[in-house]
Amino acid sequence: MGFIRNILALVGLIGLIGVGFIGYTYKDLDPGAAKTYYNMAKKLAETGNGAEATVWKRQVAEGITFDEVHESIKTIAQENNIKDVGFLPLGDQVSAMNGKPWRKLNIYLYCNPLTAQKMVDHSDAYAAYLPCRVSLLEDKQGKLWIYSLDMDMMIHGGTTLPPKLLKEAIEVKRIILDVLDRASKGDF
Repeated sequence: MGFIRNILALVGLIGLIGVGFIGYTYKDLDPGAAKTYYNMAKKLAETGNGAEATVWKRQVAEGITFDEVHESIKTIAQENNIKDVGFLPLGDQVSAMNGKPWRKLNIYLYCNPLTAQKMVDHSDAYAAYLPCRVSLLEDKQGKLWIYSLDMDMMIHGGTTLPPKLLKEAIEVKRIILDVLDRASKGDF
């Protein structure tokens, strides 16, 4: 296990050197790019899991039920005026298709449509990041977690976004983190 971790750390270091080289040769790279890639490489080295390196997650406090977190997520998103554009009760679907119970997993889709339009107008590739997803998951040990994609790559991973778009993207990030932080505590 230590050997694999060392290899992943080396891969992360090589990635950081690559980002440094790109930043040196490509002067328009966002000032937050190095920190963003460093954090990703660090998580990758720690976990060995590329998905873990690109998400935010919060463990739900003990004593809070799945249904309570579900309601909290919806309430906090609505309070922050971010549009609910979809809901996937994926755990229920898996249970129905398997004919036996499976873990609980809900996926919530949120979006500020006008900010999304501006992001896609800036680069068509941003369409792959839309809409923002928040996932509520019961892990294999029965603990509840809330996940979302780490938006720093989208915001700071390349050239600096135009000022107005950067401000809007950071506001969407603030909202998603607010949902994760407050819902994980059962806040309404």
